[in-house]
Amino acid sequence: MEQRISLITLGVADLSRARAFYERLGWRGQQVEETVFFQAGGSALVLWGRDQLAADAGVDDPGADGFGGITLAQNVRSRAEVDELLATAASAGAAVTQAARETFYGGYAGCFADPDGHVWEIAWNPGFPLDPDGALTVPDFDANG
Repeated sequence: MEQRISLITLGVADLSRARAFYERLGWRGQQVEETVFFQAGGSALVLWGRDQLAADAGVDDPGADGFGGITLAQNVRSRAEVDELLATAASAGAAVTQAARETFYGGYAGCFADPDGHVWEIAWNPGFPLDPDGALTVPDFDANG
């Protein structure tokens, strides 16, 4: 199995509301039937009805919104960009769940939750530089000792 993620699918309570939220963040989606696809670098973020996603995955869903043990992260190029994106998310309707702060790894990060409770971390990490296209390459930790 290749070490990559192609799609991240979020089960949402209201597809129109979720799409509008992400579009207020500046993302552009394409709706196909009852699913919205957003190109996200070399992968895609997909919004789909929570009940449909659970049925498709063959799991029971207790229907509780909120933290489901998953966070999504977007690394950015500067501390200032962390603050800007958290403010943009808040103005789009997100709940800031963790104000931007210094991190244990020498970076700067904060978190927000979208209208369905999916948590996003926005982080600047000097140890994870980004390519010009925004791609992240995990550093060789063994090379550092």
